[in-house]
Amino acid sequence: MARYRGPVVKLMRREGVNLYLKSSFTFNRDKFHKKGPPGMQPKRKPKVSEYGSQLREKQKLKRAYGLLEKQFRSLYEEASHAHGVTGEILLQLLERRLDNVVYRLGFAVTRRQARNFIAHNHILVNGEKVDIPSFRLKVGDKIEIKPKFRTSGFITQNIQLAQSLNNIPSWVSSDFIQFSGEILSLPERHHVDIPVKEQVIVELYSK
Repeated sequence: MARYRGPVVKLMRREGVNLYLKSSFTFNRDKFHKKGPPGMQPKRKPKVSEYGSQLREKQKLKRAYGLLEKQFRSLYEEASHAHGVTGEILLQLLERRLDNVVYRLGFAVTRRQARNFIAHNHILVNGEKVDIPSFRLKVGDKIEIKPKFRTSGFITQNIQLAQSLNNIPSWVSSDFIQFSGEILSLPERHHVDIPVKEQVIVELYSK
């Protein structure tokens, strides 16, 4: 499974926003806001063309969810052929990925860590093993941590952090006692916490 393995703070500096690629504790220690994009003087404000701004929005969303171009383009094509607003449907498809849901439920501090848990067969969906991070969930699906992995220090620390932050979105439900969660409804636009202009991405791909 192809995926980006390089430094993630560098990606966030390039986009100029927190893409939640690191845990909140680690991210706050980085001197993120005092640095400009990689390879650029901090005070320099380069001119950005229309295409450049569209590209940045696409890269921002793609990197936040950990997708490569081919995967992202495939999701866009699916969203563009569905009924509804293309940009919002694209965001919904991204949110319904298993790796994102494990992260949203509070069992992983980043989507990258969630993908690691899934790839190592630590996650069950409706009682069945699923090792595909892009697996798409639907309303009513139940996710749980495998019994053998529930005592892991990672899970214990992640649950403690999730409980302290108390930021589980309303379209999912977490049960930290049973190490499980459930999809209550489809995610809506306001549930996406990444500052992205999805319509700009649609315009980019529509050219």
